[in-house]
Amino acid sequence: SKQASTVLCVRPRGIPEGAMMSKVCGVVAVLGALAVSVQPAQAFTAPCSVGFGRSVAAQSAAGRIPKLGLKVAQAPLAASPRAQRTGATDCKMAGYNIDLTGKVAFVAGVADASGYGWAIAKQLANAGATIIVGTWPPVMTLFERGLKKGFGEDGLLDNGEQLKVEKIYPLDAMFSTPEEVDEVTKANKRYAGLEGYDIASCAAKVKADYGKVDFLIHSLANGPEVTKPLLETSRGGYLAASSASAYSMISMLQHFGPMMPEGGSAISLTYIASERVVPGYGGGMSSAKAQLESDTKVLSWEAGRMYGIRVNTISAGPLASRAAVAIKKGGAGERNYIDYCIDYNIANTPLPKPLFSDDVGKTALALCSDLTSAVTGTCQYVDNGMHAMGLTVDSGSFKEYIDRQSGVPWDGWKPDVGQKKLDAMK
Repeated sequence: SKQASTVLCVRPRGIPEGAMMSKVCGVVAVLGALAVSVQPAQAFTAPCSVGFGRSVAAQSAAGRIPKLGLKVAQAPLAASPRAQRTGATDCKMAGYNIDLTGKVAFVAGVADASGYGWAIAKQLANAGATIIVGTWPPVMTLFERGLKKGFGEDGLLDNGEQLKVEKIYPLDAMFSTPEEVDEVTKANKRYAGLEGYDIASCAAKVKADYGKVDFLIHSLANGPEVTKPLLETSRGGYLAASSASAYSMISMLQHFGPMMPEGGSAISLTYIASERVVPGYGGGMSSAKAQLESDTKVLSWEAGRMYGIRVNTISAGPLASRAAVAIKKGGAGERNYIDYCIDYNIANTPLPKPLFSDDVGKTALALCSDLTSAVTGTCQYVDNGMHAMGLTVDSGSFKEYIDRQSGVPWDGWKPDVGQKKLDAMK
């Protein structure tokens, strides 16, 4: 800048003054070059407010997504009206733009606008990617009807338009090839008029239509006995959970991998029950998620060497999606199992706030971009830090002790901090 600057250096003992001055001159030269090339008006100021008070999927509109490519930003912005209303804080981000124009993303497991798959599709679409999806045949008609009608605020992209799904393919991840489809499924009226819904046939149709898939998103799981404790789970139920929730990722990479360009990205979704005990998450689903995470490492090696693509999984916190609500749905006037899981997380996470689907969507966007071109074989936690906790502050065993604590830091550690923030936003 044009303002005078002062550099204060302390010369360590044993270093000649001349040598020290040469190093200082070198540093000053570099700083001078930076001062010439970067003007104050180019400060990175894209807003990225995140907070409470809006629908789960609509949170993506709260901030601007960073894009790859150096960008001259505008002058610093004042707190947005929404930030003032909800307590969210605008922050400054580095000026990179993620431009996925011309890229094709296949998102498997999307059937409505409430889940993580939809949120990932939205964020990829915000960056310009073409979105195609694979939907479970029994709910495909319902999903098509919802798309035609529009999902309202939950379907809005950053530009104000509704998310456009270019094409929907029927996909039942329990079947890798046409030969595996059993007669019972073929005769099921919910599959009437549909064919080619196995993974191999779906991949072949996608290749014929688009020629490639840059991003492969595995956002599906199923455990027919998920409400049963592991000790009561049958062999069939256990294997079905593994087949639909873990092996399907292997099969998808087998059939979609060959059409994925080098530098592509494959992402699956997992859950903390893979490595911690979550009572109520049964039927072998915890085992299936552990398999998925282990397979992610092996697939990163094999698919990386064979196709030059990255393979990662996202361990997401609890979300009241349609699928999650169905795990243990409460009776009339009762709360669902997932509601208690969400409250538990808000009370005990390092960041005591709700988890929004777009938090996962933005992480997936980063994992699909060149920002993470060297990241593969990882499990990325997106759970407000719940995975790091070893002792929960809302434990009844510690209630008496915690209630007696006050002042700093305990006033910020109490389990009701998150709920008080939510109440203040209402």
